[in-house]
Amino acid sequence: MKPPIEILKKINISKFLEGKVTDYVFGPSSDIFVGSFGYPKVYLGPLASLEDELISTPSLFNLSYDEIIQKRSLLVRGTKQMSIRSRIQTEMAEVALSTKPIDVEEHFTKKPNFEMVLSSIHQPIGASAPLKSFRQAENPVIPKKVDSIINEDILANDAISELLSKGFDNYYITKIFSIGTLGKEENKKIVPTKWSITALDDIIGKQRMDKIREFPEINQIMLFYFKHLGNSYHILLLPGAWEFENFESWYPHSEWSKGTKEFYTSEEYEPFEGRTAYAASQVGGYYASRFAVVKYLFSLRKQARVVAIREIDETYTIPLGVAQVREGVNSAMRRMPLKFDSKKEAIEYLSKVLKVSIKKYLSKSMVLRQTKLTDFLRPF
Repeated sequence: MKPPIEILKKINISKFLEGKVTDYVFGPSSDIFVGSFGYPKVYLGPLASLEDELISTPSLFNLSYDEIIQKRSLLVRGTKQMSIRSRIQTEMAEVALSTKPIDVEEHFTKKPNFEMVLSSIHQPIGASAPLKSFRQAENPVIPKKVDSIINEDILANDAISELLSKGFDNYYITKIFSIGTLGKEENKKIVPTKWSITALDDIIGKQRMDKIREFPEINQIMLFYFKHLGNSYHILLLPGAWEFENFESWYPHSEWSKGTKEFYTSEEYEPFEGRTAYAASQVGGYYASRFAVVKYLFSLRKQARVVAIREIDETYTIPLGVAQVREGVNSAMRRMPLKFDSKKEAIEYLSKVLKVSIKKYLSKSMVLRQTKLTDFLRPF
């Protein structure tokens, strides 16, 4: 893997920041970033934009690669160290609790240093510096229901379920989970951003999967597809009881292909009853992909056997976090699928469009190698 500094040279970040970064920032903010370094003492602080507006995460992925990097590089992070058992000051916590961005004013002890934080889980972040002072420049918008739930003495899982039922999305719930506002008082703690992202994908996914297992099975083989930002997604749904299998294939000679001369392919599988081990080979990407597929099946009130294939080419130079995976699969599931009369037909089609040999996927796959009566029957 090439060092981040070499990767960043490919995109001229300095042109976005020239003359904008000082020891003071005034701009919109909607999130508190919590680092993991030094855990259980962590560095955290609000992300304030050097632009006049913030773009929501789903909308961000409608932009080009360079535009996304530009938007993220213009977020300046003030930091202060706290124990995970501490309580974030109310004014700062309200930045994340607000359902709309609010203007904030931050003074730093020195001019922020630009050293873009790259991660496979969270999105890139720009300059940072120790926080000297912070204040809100306008009032946050915190729904009464949110205020009520965070003050109830209930388990975090129950609070998450209730917020989902009231229409709050996973991005908002992840923010307020990370700052330690959900759960029973004695259990509340600050959670590093990258951990909270994957934790919420997993928690919400499991809650919906509990219900999906009781839904009727789909009766049509469907293949969904979407390509964006160097990532191609093929999502195959097969009739049968819930199973989920996720593949990631990285092009050889790409920045993140682990130096291999051939496609690097990983596989993670989940049976009907669920998995007990962490998806170590794909980490957050697995849970983000599963989250988006589960979201679709939950809306359909159906269950299915699922094979999700993500192929990443050499143009994907800077990781954009697992939100890119989640939104990529979401976009695939919103498109009209191709439909097939048999699994054999679907596999034959995939063999023509995938960059990695279908034989490689078949040799690793738990789902595609299964033979069920429904694989040979046409839908009525």
